[in-house]
Parts: sequence; structure tokens; C-alpha cells
Amino acid sequence: MRETPTSLSVEAVLAHLEQMTVPLSDSEPVALVQALDRVLAEDVISPLNVPPHDNSAMDGYAFNGQSLPQAQTLQVVGTALAGQAWTGSVLPGQCVKIMTGAIMPPGLDTVVAQEMTRVQGDQLHIPAGTLQRGDNCRLCGEDIQAGNIALKSGTRLGPAACGLLASLGLPEVRVTRRLKVAYFSTGDEILSLGQAPREGAVYDSNRFTVHGMLTRLGCSVLDMGVVRDDPALLEAAFRQAAAQADVIITSGGVSVGEADFTKAMMKHLGDVAFWRIDMRPGRPMAVGRIHQGDRSAVLFGLPGNPVAVMVTFMAFVRPALERMMGMQRPALPLLKARSQEVLRKKPGRTEYQRGIVTRDTQGQLQVITTGLQGSGVLSSMVQANGLIVLHHDQGTAQIGDWVDVMMFDGHL
Repeated sequence: MRETPTSLSVEAVLAHLEQMTVPLSDSEPVALVQALDRVLAEDVISPLNVPPHDNSAMDGYAFNGQSLPQAQTLQVVGTALAGQAWTGSVLPGQCVKIMTGAIMPPGLDTVVAQEMTRVQGDQLHIPAGTLQRGDNCRLCGEDIQAGNIALKSGTRLGPAACGLLASLGLPEVRVTRRLKVAYFSTGDEILSLGQAPREGAVYDSNRFTVHGMLTRLGCSVLDMGVVRDDPALLEAAFRQAAAQADVIITSGGVSVGEADFTKAMMKHLGDVAFWRIDMRPGRPMAVGRIHQGDRSAVLFGLPGNPVAVMVTFMAFVRPALERMMGMQRPALPLLKARSQEVLRKKPGRTEYQRGIVTRDTQGQLQVITTGLQGSGVLSSMVQANGLIVLHHDQGTAQIGDWVDVMMFDGHL
């Protein structure tokens, strides 16, 4: 991979990463209770119908609705409870009191909510025009039919998906193994927690933001701490990471034209390109592979500034890692919000400004910036709940203009 001589657009970087990263092929079975946020490695075929029988969607009275929408006066001849079939028979002009989830007795196809009726003794009165035939009856297999795909390979298993699998009676499921990601920060100016402050040095925040974002993605994280600007230490770190992980992420040492040990070591050990990306923050980035014996690991060399690390991770690394995890889902949509301030920008690069998105009195989204937008203003990422995305060809946005926003979606 040769070094790119000119700047790349955000779109070009995304297209390159889509070609470069492929899903893992390894999978493993896990108990359903441990499957949250894992990615399905194969289609799940339903072994049964959901629901398994016609049943009532509410507490009320079940009857044959062929005479609707006319008014009905019916005789109540029994009660159908959830969890057991009602064994009586229902003649024309009769109905059964029924509980939510109870099996519909044979020949009955409509349920009227009890609050919509009037009962005198065993006589049920249903007003005209309140129902249509089939109302409030859940049909066998209307959600999922036996033999059909219940969940597709590549689905990330959220709480709802885990509940769906439980409804099929499945105690375990096959998922893609966890993506192994090694991370370390670089630079002599970086302090680990517990070290005494010294002039010109800063504590390593990137290690904790990257670790948090990787953990929320469901990756298995190898935290390698801080690696000094020493060729032997850097080489050992890269070799260890490539031997153990699928992906290596670093921060610092990738600026174009910067003659440092990290950049030189990346070139020495792998097939790495150093990109200048038409974006702010996060212009420099290294992408490629680091080789160790018969193994290689995908490399993402991120900038050193804290905000630039998070922005490049959200814009590029997260979708690439999701692809490697086998996740099949559309990218999170950009939302539209009205800017409440002037957002100054020149065409020719994509800018990600930290934003606070709220709703106005009409329920429409609106956004303001967090203030100072320097790539070292880490507190702005805590205040923000999304990024204002000002696209490559876009100029200054005025007050009231619609702009795109990328919500953090729980990742930050």
C-alpha cells in the first residue's frame, strides 16, 4: 500500500475501508443469556409458529364476527383463560369471556374489549360500528412462521432480538467470535494514570475513550497502555499486537511529514498508507496491515488529539469494525436539525462540530455547538450528544439552516 500523495475525501476513505475489511469467519455457540450485543453467525430458522395458536390480544369477549358491524347481543357461556385451551362448545349467538393470550375457541375470530361492552346477567351487548371481523385476534404464525427465517445472519442481538429468540424456545445461538482489538497510545509526552505530573506532559485520555468505545461495540480489547517513542519498544508492541489481535488501533505519531518512530515502525512492519483526509478534526490517519509471521492485523493509526480520536473512530473505525464483526445493518442515518447559530466553514473538507441537539416547541430538531471546537477540547465531547456534519462542498450555515447531525447513539 503506497502512501497517498493527495488528500482524500471522507467518502473516498469510507469506500476504501469497505473494500479493505471483511467479516470474521470464526463462530461459536453461546447461551442466550450471554448473547446480548453479539452478532449472529448464521440465519436463525424458527422451529415453531409465533404465536403458536390464534389468541386474544386483550381481555374481553370472543365470538364469531360474521354479523359485524351490526349490533350484537350474545350469551356468555364460559371463560377462556391464558395457558389452557377452553374445551366447551360455542353455538351461534353465544360468546366466551377471554383473557389476554388465551387460545381462541374453535369457530371464534373476533374479540371485543370488555370496556366496550355492556353485560346484564349472561347477556353481552355490543354496540353497532365498534368492531370489524377479526379485531383483537392474533393469528397463529402472524409474527413468525415455522421454517421461516426469524433473524438473519449479521444481526446484532439487542434486548428485543434476545427476547425474540427466547420466544422460539432457543437456549443458545451461534454468533461470530468477538473481534480482538489491541490498542496503545504513543509518545514520550503521555502519562499513564498514577504517574506524577511533569512539565510538557499530559495524561492519556485516548486510552480510556477508545477502550470504552470498543467495549460498547462488543470487542475483546487488549489494552497495551502507553508505548514510548523508542524503536525497540514500538516494534515489540506492534509485533505483540499483530500476533494476538485482528485489529490494532494507535493514537499519535501519524501526522503527514512527521519524522517520528511510530510512523517509521508502521512502514517497517507492514503495508501501511498515511492519509491526509479532507476533514476537521482528524486530518492525519494511517491505515493498512501489520504483519507478524503468518498473521496480519488491520491497523488504524489515529491522530493524537482527543477529539480527533473520537471523531475518526466514529466516522471510519466503528463502521469498519462492525463490518469485520459480520454486522449487517445500514449505517446510522444522519438527522436534520435547524442550526441556532452561524456555523462558519469553507468548502473543500468535511467538518464535524460538536453539537447539542434538542427539540423546539413544534417538536423539530435544533442544534447549537458546544462552543470552542479545538481538537483538544475534550470537555466538549461530554457536553455534546452528537456531531454536526458539514459536508465537503458545503459552506457556512446560517441561523435557521438545516444541517445534518450524527447522534452519538450511546457510543460516547
